[in-house]
Amino acid sequence: MKSELVVDVKPTEISTALLEDGRLMSLQKEARDASYAVGNLYLAKVKKLMPGLNAAFVNVGHSKDAFLHYLDLGSQFNTFAQYVKSVREHTDKVPTSISKIKLLDDIDKHGTVTDVLTQGQELIVQIAKEPISSKGPRLTTEISFTGRFLVLTPFNDKISVSQKIKDHAEKTRLRRLIESIKPKNFGVIIRTSAENKRAAELNSELKVLLKCWDDAIAKIQYSQPPTLVYEEESRAVGEIRDIFSPELESIHVNDAQVFEQIHNYVSLIAPDRSDSVKLYSDDTPIFDHFNITRQIKAAFGRTVSFKSGAYIIIESTEALHVIDVNSGNRSKSSTDQESNALNVNLLAADEIARQLKLRDMGGIIVIDFIDMAQAEHRQALYDHMRQVMSRDRARHNILPLSKFGLMQITRQRVRPALDIVTEETCPSCGGKGVIQPSLLFTDMLKDKIDYLVNSLKVNNFIMYVHPFVDAYLKKGLFSEYWKWRREYGRKFRIQPDQSLAYLQYRVIDKDNNELDLKEEKDTSSSTSKKERRSKNQKESD
Repeated sequence: MKSELVVDVKPTEISTALLEDGRLMSLQKEARDASYAVGNLYLAKVKKLMPGLNAAFVNVGHSKDAFLHYLDLGSQFNTFAQYVKSVREHTDKVPTSISKIKLLDDIDKHGTVTDVLTQGQELIVQIAKEPISSKGPRLTTEISFTGRFLVLTPFNDKISVSQKIKDHAEKTRLRRLIESIKPKNFGVIIRTSAENKRAAELNSELKVLLKCWDDAIAKIQYSQPPTLVYEEESRAVGEIRDIFSPELESIHVNDAQVFEQIHNYVSLIAPDRSDSVKLYSDDTPIFDHFNITRQIKAAFGRTVSFKSGAYIIIESTEALHVIDVNSGNRSKSSTDQESNALNVNLLAADEIARQLKLRDMGGIIVIDFIDMAQAEHRQALYDHMRQVMSRDRARHNILPLSKFGLMQITRQRVRPALDIVTEETCPSCGGKGVIQPSLLFTDMLKDKIDYLVNSLKVNNFIMYVHPFVDAYLKKGLFSEYWKWRREYGRKFRIQPDQSLAYLQYRVIDKDNNELDLKEEKDTSSSTSKKERRSKNQKESD
């Protein structure tokens, strides 16, 4: 499978798109002046204690106070708080290494926030979740520094190995290796990518992570809260850090400065792969060149359609996300309903797993699959969903189908879900309504022409469209119209018709007869859902 990462740098934001065999699998957007990103460290001050919530609101400089729960303080909070206080009080001395201090007893797991925090207390906190909707950032004092192979956790002596490393001998080797090189009172999580790596590579990264900690501690000596004391790498570099593998063939960047950052990072972690980072300099926008813009328009709408005619509808609220699966123009034969329902559901599961990553949807997701009568089919769908979700790096939990055909998923949410507007302002009503994106409409027109020429064997016809669409199709020397006539022959023509609405069209053959190309809609899908659910409920009663 060929993987590529495309980085689109604009004046206000940086977008990164991961392609697998040309198909968009992941999309990340970050404002260039973004703050309060996950992983950032702040010298902050406790503003208000909330005993009822067993939490505190903390001032980190955001317009909304950040939220710090007692359970996010970490077992060694007392040691951590005492160390921060000592560093702040002795600004004339070099901070003592935590490897030389004695760890205090763990805080009580069932304690209260008033036992360990006071109003006005200064803390070092880390962003665990970015601000979402009306909520401020969520914090933790269990500090961690993430690298490609290792995660460093101060005030913790534990060594953990990724469960995805299955080889017991390799786990033992890595554990012993890290034990021999890590300082006292620092914990280390060994990531999957560390498998089979040499000691020199792991030791080099550990030194880099330790320096990040030392720099942050040195900064709090002379800073006043609230202050940023450590900033995570840009999301583009962070994305590369997490996905970099032999399967990632190339990284395309359209900005010289960001190209230099990424090239330097790749040269550091994999010198032999530095030539995989390429600077894109063509006039065509980079997302257009790699067909990403078209895929975004098709994938981020409320309705996502499949080639088979099936489709899913995605609705999001602040409380949860709801996804409805519909079979569309499915087979009308009653004997095919069960197998067709299974096929559509399996296809939908693949797309839903992709959509969750694409939109970075988190929290509670409820999926309304097409009902299936056979228990083995419901189990097959559940197993398939678990399998396709196994590649999702976000923590998630999937529950089996309920008797109503509903599947519930919880997925880690650390930043707001992507909300990309794919509709365009209607030129007829001036923005009171919305319409399908132009790119998707022209794709549909091409499909109609292909159907006429290759399936119906009709070559000589005129397709009438709105004047705006006609102008769009004929714009430029190598226009869409020019490409279509080259592909399907020059006997057909496209002409403007002022009487048509923006997304209307009509086709007239050589005998001046209008051809009806509207596909018959099968509304039995929703009816079948209701009938089956009613039947299932009666049987259960």
